[in-house]
Amino acid sequence: MTDEQSDKNWIETSASFAPAVMGAAAGIFVGDLIHRDTRRPIAFALAAIGLCAVAPALVEVIADKVNGPNTSRGNRRTLRNIRDAGAGVDEFSDINEDELYIG
Repeated sequence: MTDEQSDKNWIETSASFAPAVMGAAAGIFVGDLIHRDTRRPIAFALAAIGLCAVAPALVEVIADKVNGPNTSRGNRRTLRNIRDAGAGVDEFSDINEDELYIG
């Protein structure tokens, strides 16, 4: 891996964790200022929002594990797509047989 790719991966990784770290820091500062009865519903709501934010990535990882190219289902789907990639019979229905022959 080149230095540019390494730097790019590091930057992407740190950028994805930055909001979580900032949220944790804000939670620590604000945690003692809010009354305990108010703090719990807010914590549950934020946890639910966090789970909703992570759900698409989690679904993508699970779908890749089930349907990925390294599974038998993924291999079958790839082969089917390759086989079906050719021109179908319906695409040439408007051409007469007389037009196909040169001569």
